[in-house]
Amino acid sequence: MKARLFFVVLLVHSFVQAQGFEMGPIMRNFDCNASLTHLKSGNNWIDSTFFYSPDTLSLPFFDDFSSDKFQQYNPQYNAPGVTSQLYYKLLDPATNNALPTSNSFTDQATFKRTFNVVTSTFVDTVFQTIAVKSGDFTQFPISYQTLNLYPPYYIYDTIGVPDVSDTVWVQNPNYIQDSARIFFATLNDPNALWLDHQVYRNERYAVQPRSLGVATFDGLNEHGYPYAIGTSQTNFADHLYSKPLDLSPYTAVDSLYFSFLVQPEGFGDIPESTDSLVLDFYAKDLDQWFHVWSMAGDTVAPFKVVHIPVTAAKYFKKGFQFRFRNYGALSGSLDHFHIDYVHLRTQSDVNDTLFKDFALVYPLTSLLESYTAVPWDHYKASTQNHMNTALPLVLHNGSPNPENNSIAGSISFGQNGSTLGAYVLNGASLSNGDLNYNALTTYTSYHDLSSGASFPTNLSGDEQVFRVKGTIGAQFPNLNQNDTTGFDQVFSNYYSYDDGSAEAAFGPTGVQSRLAISYESYEADSLIGISMHFLPSVIDVSNDLFLLSVWTNVNGHPGDLLYEDDVFFPRSPVYGDARNQFVNYFFADTQKVSVPTSFFVGWRQLDPHRLNLGLDRNIDRSDKIQYSVDGGVNWYISPFEGSAMLRPIFSTALDATLQLETQRTESTWSCAPNPATETLTIYCPENLKGQAVNVYSISGQQVLQAAASTLDISGLQPGIYFIQMPHSKLPTLKFVKQ
Repeated sequence: MKARLFFVVLLVHSFVQAQGFEMGPIMRNFDCNASLTHLKSGNNWIDSTFFYSPDTLSLPFFDDFSSDKFQQYNPQYNAPGVTSQLYYKLLDPATNNALPTSNSFTDQATFKRTFNVVTSTFVDTVFQTIAVKSGDFTQFPISYQTLNLYPPYYIYDTIGVPDVSDTVWVQNPNYIQDSARIFFATLNDPNALWLDHQVYRNERYAVQPRSLGVATFDGLNEHGYPYAIGTSQTNFADHLYSKPLDLSPYTAVDSLYFSFLVQPEGFGDIPESTDSLVLDFYAKDLDQWFHVWSMAGDTVAPFKVVHIPVTAAKYFKKGFQFRFRNYGALSGSLDHFHIDYVHLRTQSDVNDTLFKDFALVYPLTSLLESYTAVPWDHYKASTQNHMNTALPLVLHNGSPNPENNSIAGSISFGQNGSTLGAYVLNGASLSNGDLNYNALTTYTSYHDLSSGASFPTNLSGDEQVFRVKGTIGAQFPNLNQNDTTGFDQVFSNYYSYDDGSAEAAFGPTGVQSRLAISYESYEADSLIGISMHFLPSVIDVSNDLFLLSVWTNVNGHPGDLLYEDDVFFPRSPVYGDARNQFVNYFFADTQKVSVPTSFFVGWRQLDPHRLNLGLDRNIDRSDKIQYSVDGGVNWYISPFEGSAMLRPIFSTALDATLQLETQRTESTWSCAPNPATETLTIYCPENLKGQAVNVYSISGQQVLQAAASTLDISGLQPGIYFIQMPHSKLPTLKFVKQ
C-alpha cells in the first residue's frame, strides 16, 4: 500500500469522527538485523569505518531460510588480517601528496586591500587561486576533484603608515585539511550466503509456506524503521545481494538454472499492481546489472515457482552475483513479498522446478489448551488436565510424487537439557490416517496430548520455562533442517492467546469506543494490571489517552465494570524498544482487582484514533475479541482473524519482583489556580520549562498546545481538561475551566 491504511470500517456514525474497527500495517520491525554501523569522527563521516571484500562461493547455492545465512559483521580493529589506510582530504594535485595539516582554503574570493591615507582611496587585489585536490569523505571509495581555491584570509595594508598591515582570517573556511583512517578486512565464511540484512527472515508472515522460514521484503530498512516515514514515496526499498559466485568453470551446456518460490502479501500488506519484486543478475566483466525477472503486486496466493535458465556467456565468470529488490511504499511495513528456496545449481532442466522436502510449515506455539501461557500458580493449583487436545501440526510433502512415510514424529519438553515429558506422533497421524502423502500437499493434523505427559507441578520456583521440541522424519532424501521446531512454554503470572509475534496492528476507532478481550482463568483470583503490545502504525498515537478497564462476563459480553482508571489519570500507548515487546500497565495505587474465572480486560479510549494493539495473525482467537463504538451498549466480535496481544497480569508470588508502579501524586509539576477562568500557570522542573504541553478535553480532543509557562485558557469552554507534556514521564495534570 502507498502509505495508506489497510482497513475495514464496520460502522460509521459521522463523517467527522468515524467509529468502527480497523486493522493496519506495522510501521517498524525490530527483528531485522542491523548491518555494519559506520562510525563517525568529527566531519570524517567515513573515519574508522570497516570495508569488507567478500569471499567468493562455489555452486550449488541454496537457502530455504530455515536458518540465518546472512553475513555477520563484527568489526575488530586488531583482528588478524585487518589492515588500514589513512586518507587525507586535501592533496597537492601535482604530486598527490597530502598538504600540511595547517592548510585551509575557501572557495570565496579573498584579496589584499591597499589603503592610501593621503587620497583616502583603496585598491583591492584578488589573490591568485591555488589548485587543490579535495576528497569527498561522505563515501568510499573517496572521490577527489581538483578545485581552484583561495587563501583563507584578507590583508589590509595602509600606505604611509609604518608597520600597519593587518591580516583578517576567514572564520570556518570551507576546506580544512582532515584525515580518515579506513579499515579493510576480507570475509571468509562459506556458510553465509548473503551480504546484507535488509530483508526480514521469519516464520510467521507467509501463508502456508513449503517449510519453516521465508525472507520478507517490505518498506523497512535493516534497523526495522521505515525508509521514508510519514511520506507517500515509492521506490526500491529492501534489497538482498548474494555473495559473489564463481561460474567460470561452467558454460550453457552445464544446464544452470536459478529457482525460487515467491508469494505476495501473505499475512502482511497487499502490494499494489504498481509495486513489484525484481531479480537482477550481475555480469562481472561488464560491471553491470541486468534485469531478468519481476513480479507485480497482487493479493495472496500459493507460493509460485520461478525457474530461470542461466545461458548468457557474460554470466559465466568469477564474481557473478544476483540480487532481489522490491519496489513499493517506503513509509513502513508495507507491500510485502516473500521468497523461499533460492537455488542455483548445475545439471538441471526445464522440468526441475521442485524442492523435494518433507518439512514442517509452521513452528509449534503451545502444548496447552486455549492458551500460550498461564500463571504458574494457577497451573500448579489446578486439578484438571490442561494439555492441548487438538495441537495443530502443519507439514508439506514437497516431493513430486506420493510418498510413503511411516517414520514417527515426536514432541518433547524439558529443562536444562533434561527431558521431562514426550509424545510420539506416528506417521499415519501426521497425514490424518494415510501413510501415502500426496505430492506437493500441505497437511494439517491435530494431536490429543491430554492422555500423555503433562508439565510437572512439583518444581520449585515462582515461574517456570520449559523448552519444547517437535520433530518429524522422512524415509526419502530430505532437508532435515526443516524437520525440527522449538519454543519456550512459559508459566509466569499472565494468560496469553498470542504467539508473541505481531503481523498487524488493530483496534476500535471513535471517542469512547471500547476494546475487550475475554478470558477464562483456571481459578478466581486478583488482577494487578494488563500487559499490552502497542505498535506504531500510520500515525503516532503515543499521546492518545485511554482508561484500563475490567468487566464481568454477562452472557458472553462485557457486563459490569470491576475496575476502570480514574478519568483524571488516563494512560497512553507506549512503544517498546524491541520487536514484540510488551509493556505492563499496573492498576492505580497498586490495587488488586478480584475477578471471577470468566472476565474481560481492555480499555475505554478518550481519543478517536485506532490505538494499534498488536494482532497475531497466526493463532485465531478472534472470538475472544469484542469492541463497542456506542458507549458499551452493543458489542461486536472482531472481523479480523488473529489474537489480541493483550494479557491480564495476576497477583502471584512474582508481585514483589515487579516493582509495581504507584500512581504518581507528588508535585513534580502542577498548575494553578485550579479552577481557573482566564489564565493557568504551569509549574514544572527547571529543565522542562518552556517545553510544549498539550491540553485535552475530557473527550480526548486536543484543544490547545503551548509552552509550559502561563496558558491563555480564556477561549476554552467551561469543563474538565487534562495537560500532558509529550516525551516526558510527568503524570497527566487536570484542571477545571470555569
